Formats: sequence, C-alpha cells, structure tokens
Amino acid sequence: MTKPASAKTLSQPESATFTQWMESRCALHSTRRYDWNALKFQADFDPKYRRAQMRYIGTGGTGVAADQNSVPAEHFTFSTMIIPAGHEGPMHLHTDVEEVFFVLRGKVKVMCEKDGQHWEAVLGERDLISIPPGVYRGEINVGEEDVLMCVMLGASTPITPTYPADHPLTSVKR
Repeated sequence: MTKPASAKTLSQPESATFTQWMESRCALHSTRRYDWNALKFQADFDPKYRRAQMRYIGTGGTGVAADQNSVPAEHFTFSTMIIPAGHEGPMHLHTDVEEVFFVLRGKVKVMCEKDGQHWEAVLGERDLISIPPGVYRGEINVGEEDVLMCVMLGASTPITPTYPADHPLTSVKR
C-alpha cells in the first residue's frame, strides 16, 4: 500500500533506525540560534521592525526557503520569536493559514483588522491569540523587556504574507 504524500515526513524512513528517526524529529534549544536575518529586509527599511526567529518545525511564514536544522513540517510550523522592547511586527496578512501567538515572556499589543474593522489587545505571559486567515495582524512590544513568544502557522509551507496596500513595506523587496 502506498502512503499518501502527506505522511512523507511522519513515516520512518526505510534507511533509518528508530533511534535515528526519532532524533531527526527533535529540535533541541541548544542546537538552535536566533535568526535575526529572517526578517532583516524589514529592519533594513526601519529598525523598529528588528526581531528574530528561532525555527523548530518548518520555516514559518518569514520567507526563509530552508532550514536543515528544523524538524520537517507536515501540517504546521512552530518557532519562537523575540521582539525587542519598542519593536514591532508590521501589519501583515496570511491568506491561507491560521496564525497563533503564545506569549512566554513580556507584553505585546496585538492589532487585528478586517473589512475596515479594528481590534486590539495586550497579551502577557501565557496569553494566546489565534488569528484566522484573511485577518491582518501586527504586534508591538509595549513592555520594558524583550517579548518571547511561540508562533505557529497552520501549514507546512505557508504562503508568504502580504502587507496592507498603503503600508510602506509593500514596496520593499525581500
């Protein structure tokens, strides 16, 4: 019986022992480094957009093409992000996936927009928001310390997000 394509990374490769397979599915913090370049094109445009991603499952929605040090993504991506005090993630839109922010440390204001409506909330430690596809979202660190949050996207390879038509990053090339 042929396995469906969606099970390709979830199945033990014939050439790997069980131990090798399980070790390939581990992403140890000690083997990760924060990638301050994943969104560098935004920070080059305006330093307030400087933030870093540490990938665990897949490469997320930042446009990083590959990361051989992350667990292959099958149904979602998972990373952590650092947003320094006073910095922000610009308003952006994922048309294809839900995005989840789970705050581990710090205080972040999340703004959401859809069809001319605006909503915002300040999230702190262990707070979470799940943002549906088609809703613009942005976040600003409103605290005194770095925000550390988990970010999950609901696809193995999400479509690269877009910005509102009137946002200055719309014209910036990656």
